[in-house]
Amino acid sequence: MNRPAEPGPSRSPVTADDVDHAVHLAVDTLAQAPPDSWDAKAGSLEWDCRETVDHTVQALFGYAVQLGPRTPPVEDKVPLSRTARRPGGPANALHADRDAGAAGLLQVWEAVGALVAAMVRTAPPHKRAYHVYGVSDPEGFAAMAVVETLVHAHDVAEGLGVEWDPPADLCARALARLFPGAPESTDPWPTLLWATGRTELAGRPRLTEWRWHGEPRE
Repeated sequence: MNRPAEPGPSRSPVTADDVDHAVHLAVDTLAQAPPDSWDAKAGSLEWDCRETVDHTVQALFGYAVQLGPRTPPVEDKVPLSRTARRPGGPANALHADRDAGAAGLLQVWEAVGALVAAMVRTAPPHKRAYHVYGVSDPEGFAAMAVVETLVHAHDVAEGLGVEWDPPADLCARALARLFPGAPESTDPWPTLLWATGRTELAGRPRLTEWRWHGEPRE
């Protein structure tokens, strides 16, 4: 039987509490934006702010679902049907009700964040499930949820004109788990934005292609 990889001496694990913290910070920050500003384009993305949160909701929901089966699939996703609301929009199995407005959209984000956190808390650490960037463990899915939340909150905050500056320690734990090749001498938040193709970093050009590494760390 596979056993969980122990975190290295210099790496703190990403936890379910980190997922809760990231989602609560994002929701509370973005709730400050005017309700009529959510149709703005989200940062450098082709989606608007509503669509970007819808995509994030789908990502977090998908992570919770992957960990759900007694024997999770390790060669593909749990087979949910996904549809887009418009050509070029995010294809989701789960959509927030647009009639509920921005407040409803953020409530859905908080709800699926709680689902991921609950699954990470209850899944045995040796459990493995498919992700396109590497078959992963509960800690890996927690880190993915944190990165999706922090980075897409950045995209949405840019579109809404809201300031977003998440905690360095939270960013550092997610970086250490999913981006082992990222520089360690730079500030964690700008480094995470660089690692996900959002910005340049200390003389390093902006990435045009990037991925994280979901496989459990040894």
